[in-house]
Amino acid sequence: MAIVTDLTGKTAVITGSNSGIGLGVAKELARAGANVVLNSYTNNEEDHALAQSIADETGVSAQYIQADMSKADECRKLIAEAGACDILVNNAGIQHVAGIEEFPTNKWDAIIAINLSSAFHTSAAAITGMRAAGWGRIINVASAHGLTASPYKSAYIAAKHGIVGLSKTVALETAEEPITCNAVCPGYVLTPLVEAQIPDTMKEYDMSREDVIKNVMLKRQPSKEFATVEQMGGTIAFLCSDAAAQITGTTISIDGGWTAL
Repeated sequence: MAIVTDLTGKTAVITGSNSGIGLGVAKELARAGANVVLNSYTNNEEDHALAQSIADETGVSAQYIQADMSKADECRKLIAEAGACDILVNNAGIQHVAGIEEFPTNKWDAIIAINLSSAFHTSAAAITGMRAAGWGRIINVASAHGLTASPYKSAYIAAKHGIVGLSKTVALETAEEPITCNAVCPGYVLTPLVEAQIPDTMKEYDMSREDVIKNVMLKRQPSKEFATVEQMGGTIAFLCSDAAAQITGTTISIDGGWTAL
């Protein structure tokens, strides 16, 4: 994928980025020249090796910082330890599926904390530095479920709708400064986690791989194609570009037409 902007000299902090969408975004921003800070709640050799591999491949500075996004103080500490945060991508998230009457309280609390409150804490911590530097980009990874709903996902949908609202509020508070805040709203993205679900779903429905993808997993995605982590990264890199300087407080759907229905 072609680099859409030059982010040389900028530092990007991406939460929840040792796999899946977050890792894909980190790689795309690094290819655009940004130094990157990876993050998750684990602290394994593999986590640090991921950062080193990005540095080796792209020539940027890359580091991994452990921080639990369910804890306010660790969210804010992540920004402090990064040293600089010109670009903040709030990507960390978890999911749980259950009817509202049976939805476990601890799962509700964890999803709201990680999927929504963490973005408040990291943004609040990062904006001071962005104002001092005279430039900043905040991109919150919402979901098609930030714009629409499905049953049995009350906490996730409440959090993602909240992320969209938070993005608009931050955008208004920074509107007269060279700082933007937007939400990207993907539908189904082909990540290792989603890929691993396909064989089990094939067995469950006694379907071929193609039928499972088109008629089960992508039932609500009119394009019948997954978005890719590279497309997510490319869209976020564009939102960091000068061309996107007047794009703020809005949502960008990457959902194959899901929210057009």
